[in-house]
Amino acid sequence: MIPGGGQPNMQQLLQQAQKMQQDLAAAQEELARTPVEGTAGGGLVKATVTGAGELQALVIDPKAVDPEDTETLADLVVAAVRDANATAQQLQQQKLGPLAQGLGGGIPGLPF
Repeated sequence: MIPGGGQPNMQQLLQQAQKMQQDLAAAQEELARTPVEGTAGGGLVKATVTGAGELQALVIDPKAVDPEDTETLADLVVAAVRDANATAQQLQQQKLGPLAQGLGGGIPGLPF
């Protein structure tokens, strides 16, 4: 309820919504610039993604390359990317979670 039983100030509500939208856009932009690393195989494979989950780099230690066993290398790459993406999702929740709650719920496409 509104204190005093009055109607909500629509201009004030619109300003709050606009500020929240700007804060959300700024947080998303920051996530897009923030590198997050994931590893697999004790560091033999390293994947770097943005906080938004975009793969930016992949480093493979030559020790991980066995021409007779490419399946293990592929598994290490997938594991490193998953590790990096899991960290990126945690970062998204830290940055966007409070903003999404302020908007009255989750943001489509994000896991919260």
